Amino acid sequence: MLGYSTLGTNDLQAATAFYDELFALFGAGRVLEQPGRAVYYGAGKLEFGVLKPFNGQTATVGNGAMVALQAPSRAKVREAFDLVLQRGGADEGAPGIRGEDPNGFYGAYMRDLDGNKLCIFRFGPDTPTRDTPTPNPETEDNR
Repeated sequence: MLGYSTLGTNDLQAATAFYDELFALFGAGRVLEQPGRAVYYGAGKLEFGVLKPFNGQTATVGNGAMVALQAPSRAKVREAFDLVLQRGGADEGAPGIRGEDPNGFYGAYMRDLDGNKLCIFRFGPDTPTRDTPTPNPETEDNR
């Protein structure tokens, strides 16, 4: 089971501004800042850090590496994707259904300011909210 994830940055100030806004969409926030790193956490969620590499070398993108963030709704996937692009991230795959099941994986792919690849996804249909009407079997037409 994954415990935490980190991505490298060459500009911690720009990276923290970027991730502060992105993680705020998911109810997570920065819980620790130390020289060269910042850590984010939300209740019951994966810990995530953005940091300058410990060895002092330039942060580089991992080929094949990606961090995936689970969203509570498809609308939140779209909102996060739009925010990333507005803040200077790059489009790696617009929000949409991946695969043949319309109620399956819905995701968007992007890169942060340092070129690290991110996926924000919702697996399954959106969960009904209090504002979503629920069918009443006694009043529904049973054709």
